[in-house]
Amino acid sequence: MTDQAMTNMGSIESDIQSALKRLGTRAMGLTGADVERIVREARQTARRQKRPMCYQDLEDGIRMHRPQLPHDLRWRFAVHEAGHAIVHHVLKLGPIQGITIDMPDGGYSLLAFQRSGSDMLSYREDLLAMLLAGRAAEQIVFSSVSVGSAGSEDSDLARATRLALALERSLGFGAVQPLLYRDDKDPTSVLDAQPDLAARIHARLEKALAKALDLLNGNREKLDRLTAVLFEQQVLDGEAVRGILDGE
Repeated sequence: MTDQAMTNMGSIESDIQSALKRLGTRAMGLTGADVERIVREARQTARRQKRPMCYQDLEDGIRMHRPQLPHDLRWRFAVHEAGHAIVHHVLKLGPIQGITIDMPDGGYSLLAFQRSGSDMLSYREDLLAMLLAGRAAEQIVFSSVSVGSAGSEDSDLARATRLALALERSLGFGAVQPLLYRDDKDPTSVLDAQPDLAARIHARLEKALAKALDLLNGNREKLDRLTAVLFEQQVLDGEAVRGILDGE
């Protein structure tokens, strides 16, 4: 094989790897069953059109043929997810594996978490700041917040509230009777019935939000840069995110 042929082969392999990586990032949050269905439908589409299956078939399947988001909503999603990523990175909570703003329900960040120090109060407080960082980023950029951080049991506010409640009631870090363990199955009923406890939980959340705001204001250039790139490309893998956050 000639040097030119070897160069061309290497370029083709690089393009394939890049395409597969992009598809993998676009598929964040999907289950194995979702991926199997998407590949099956892409093959069927190609077969009906009597041609080989191509990249666009898979990408269209992953996107579920959704229309493009309105400009303002896409920009807000980008700001929100960039906020999570930056605080996660600055606090060294673990590797960032990817970010997308092209999901049916909005944005999604695939974040990994290190085990070292994860049993300490400081680590859990950093987690609270990361969970509220999307809301903090919106507050900084728009001077307003959306419902994107709330509204469901797996929302940022719901997860942060459950974590703050656990710190106060079951993990031994409570301001009142910290040695008691209480397994609260329904946080809403517990907090509604105990205004003093609700006030302590809210104070923890306010402290975490203030921390996120401080970190993002201190990294405003990175917030703007990551937001712009994410808005444009809609999907970024972990390597691309790290390159932006590390100034590469």
